[in-house]
Amino acid sequence: MFGKLSNMDFHVISQQKPFWLLSLGTLETTAGYWNAVVFVIAFVVIALVVYIIRAFGEKTYKKGSEQTKPFLSGNPEPEKEKVHVRADNLFWGFTEALKDYYTPAVRGHTGIVNDYVYWFVIVLAGLFIIIGVGT
Repeated sequence: MFGKLSNMDFHVISQQKPFWLLSLGTLETTAGYWNAVVFVIAFVVIALVVYIIRAFGEKTYKKGSEQTKPFLSGNPEPEKEKVHVRADNLFWGFTEALKDYYTPAVRGHTGIVNDYVYWFVIVLAGLFIIIGVGT
């Protein structure tokens, strides 16, 4: 391994590109290629097209006026508290059907990040043990 290089080894090494050239060039994989320059050019072209389309937009728009209010078929906008649909009403049937699961799950949520990290580490350790035993 650390001995003399054969002619074949020297030919392979001389064909390799320097790292800085590889980072500026194309990264070829079995699934395709990635070239930073091509993606930057594509981003600039797309941004230019978006800017041109935006330039054709309505020029009389006034922020903070009647134009920003939602259109409710001519009806006045009610107060937010009256039309807000709470999640417990929206998912009532779902949570009622799974009450046996949700009741202990809600008790387990303390809101303390350390508790969540603790459970994450415990579950991850269990997965590693299962994976380690299986191999």
